[in-house]
Amino acid sequence: MASVLGMLEERETAARVRVEGLREEVARLAGVLEAAEIELDRRVIAREELVAALAASAAETTAVTEAEAEQETAPAPAPVPVPGSIVPPWREGLPVTVLAADYQRILGVLEERPPAGQGPLKAKEITVELGLGTTSAKVEGVRSKARRLAERGWLVQETSGMFSAGRPPVPAPGAGSSA
Repeated sequence: MASVLGMLEERETAARVRVEGLREEVARLAGVLEAAEIELDRRVIAREELVAALAASAAETTAVTEAEAEQETAPAPAPVPVPGSIVPPWREGLPVTVLAADYQRILGVLEERPPAGQGPLKAKEITVELGLGTTSAKVEGVRSKARRLAERGWLVQETSGMFSAGRPPVPAPGAGSSA
């Protein structure tokens, strides 16, 4: 009987080795399957994104074509200021709306002041009028914007560093005379 028991133990050991080998093969194939599924998902998403982008491009092309057709019959709209955009030099007939909102607010504070009795304002006073507080960062930001407006002819900067509404008596550089 010992020999039959020994044969069964050998077969059990061989079966155990085969099972372990198959488990390792299944684990390896599971990794391969997972990588293939990920690749398939990426390709499906890429195709869907491409279809969406092409559809959006076609819609934009159609919209641009329609807009160009409308522009041929309609006047061009006024440019919309972009936050942080450049300040164009002031010239006769140029509306304040070409300036970004922050610059318009600074001009508004200075232009709302009655001309008689109240002189120019310091950057700190403008900052308070705008409701921004008195922190140095806010004051310096307003001072920088007010200086830019003064350099471009939208405001007058006094020698004391104070600002007032109005145009400087001398035309802005590059304005030239019409005579």
